[in-house]
Amino acid sequence: MAALCPQLQSLSLETSEDQYDTDLDTRGSEKSPTESTDGKHLYMQACHDVGVIPASYFLRHMYRTHVDLKHHGLGPRGARALAAVLQTNTSITHLSLEDNWIQAEGLMHLVQVLRENNSIQELDLSDNHLGVQGSDVLSSMLLDNHSINGLNLAHNGFGDQSAKHFAEALSANFRVTKLDLSHNEFCEKGGEYLGQMLAASEGLRELNLSWNHIRMKGAIALSAGLRVNGMLKVLDVSYNGFGNEGALALGEALRVNSSLLHLNISCNRISNEGVRLICKGLESNETLVVLKMSRNPITVEGAITLLNSITKRPENKIEELDISNVLVNEQFLSLLNSASASRPALHVRFAGKKGFVTKKRSARPDPMRIIQDFLDEHKLRLLDFFKNMDKDGSMSIPVSDFCRYMAVTGLPLDATQMDSLVQRLDKDLTGTIDYRNFVDSRKKMMKEQRKQQRRREKKERQERQRSERALKSFHTAVRALTPPPVFRQAPSSAVSSAHFSVTPCSSWYQEGEPAEVASSLHIQNAGSDDMEVECSNKSHWSLTSQSQSELVTPKRNTPSPTNMK
Repeated sequence: MAALCPQLQSLSLETSEDQYDTDLDTRGSEKSPTESTDGKHLYMQACHDVGVIPASYFLRHMYRTHVDLKHHGLGPRGARALAAVLQTNTSITHLSLEDNWIQAEGLMHLVQVLRENNSIQELDLSDNHLGVQGSDVLSSMLLDNHSINGLNLAHNGFGDQSAKHFAEALSANFRVTKLDLSHNEFCEKGGEYLGQMLAASEGLRELNLSWNHIRMKGAIALSAGLRVNGMLKVLDVSYNGFGNEGALALGEALRVNSSLLHLNISCNRISNEGVRLICKGLESNETLVVLKMSRNPITVEGAITLLNSITKRPENKIEELDISNVLVNEQFLSLLNSASASRPALHVRFAGKKGFVTKKRSARPDPMRIIQDFLDEHKLRLLDFFKNMDKDGSMSIPVSDFCRYMAVTGLPLDATQMDSLVQRLDKDLTGTIDYRNFVDSRKKMMKEQRKQQRRREKKERQERQRSERALKSFHTAVRALTPPPVFRQAPSSAVSSAHFSVTPCSSWYQEGEPAEVASSLHIQNAGSDDMEVECSNKSHWSLTSQSQSELVTPKRNTPSPTNMK
């Protein structure tokens, strides 16, 4: 019994020191000379004060440079206890807090420390449900912190207002070089703010905006920011929905941008037409090395266009092309083999070798159109043509005589076309063809052809106007994002705040008459080497203060004054 007393006494002492449960596991713990018991006691005391269980992993590794605390369920109170240790800990340079449900409440305690902590260089706060309030807290911290250069903020539910916060912060913080904002909820206005952020930032080298909802105006504004930016090396905008309008803006940006090395635009609803627009920029680009375009509705025709633009100029530096969902054909493989001979570093990923070129079956021409062409060629009137068949002058002929005369005349009509023509001319199945029915059928044919022609012209005009609107919006955004030359020469942080605007792209346009706006655009087109399209529909750009959000993409169902004429 006496022998057990010392053991019981020591046990009671341990219990008095640790009066709460812990997941501390001493097995496999690593010790180093730099470890200090003061930091451990501080962390355990902080956990005791807030009422959370200490993380055994952090107790064992708190003095390492890389600390990975993801999936530890810290919560807001655990983040508060961690912040107490980070005030004095200068060993950690890479800290991962992924998936800990920290929320804005816990983030507030962390940023109070991060304002003064100059040792942490990379911080992972992804999947922590920070929301708009968290983005506001982070942006204010980034204005004071000068050590963090890598920041992962994916999966945090950030929206357009959060994009505004980050744009304000990174316009003055040039330390952050790597930023991950993927898997959030940025939409068009968020893309406009992020485009301003790209234009103002002089520190970002890598930006990940994948898995958001950036499209239309946001895609155009983001591309305009890329054109102005001269520092970004890696840009990932996959899984957004840029569409062909965004592809046009990206092509214009690539024509001028001389810093981007890696571009990922996978799964952005870019078709063969969008590929053609991007290729216009690739033909002038001399820096891009990696281009990823998988999971876009591209066929082998688009793949051939893309490969031709890459191999067209020897100055093109692309070494990796990802179109891994496209089935190619022998023509593409032949082109790739000839390109590989001169550029052995070029690597192209494609799905397989069973691709084919889609060909629409040519529709049979209207038999009445064939007859009309015959009349125009021989300079005959329809009346004269019918009288040659009408021997008795009754202006009505049997169907058999009509078919026999069509064959003798040599008109290129097959049996199906002849049956269709007879059914049209003899609707009542009388067995005869009347001249009046012949005339009415020709009028109906010509009316239908005029209608189809107007429909085609309208579709082409709408596509042209859509491209012109996107191009004009792009260059207007570029003018708004480009700082005056006197500012661009000054490296201080005050410069960025001088030319950075937190207003969305759709409100950058100035009030003015349509003719004046179109005139200013024409002047810029004449003085800019990278401007190819001059907007012909000048009246489309009447600026109103009531609906500024329509300036980049006006409503399609509203006709312009030019079209109304």
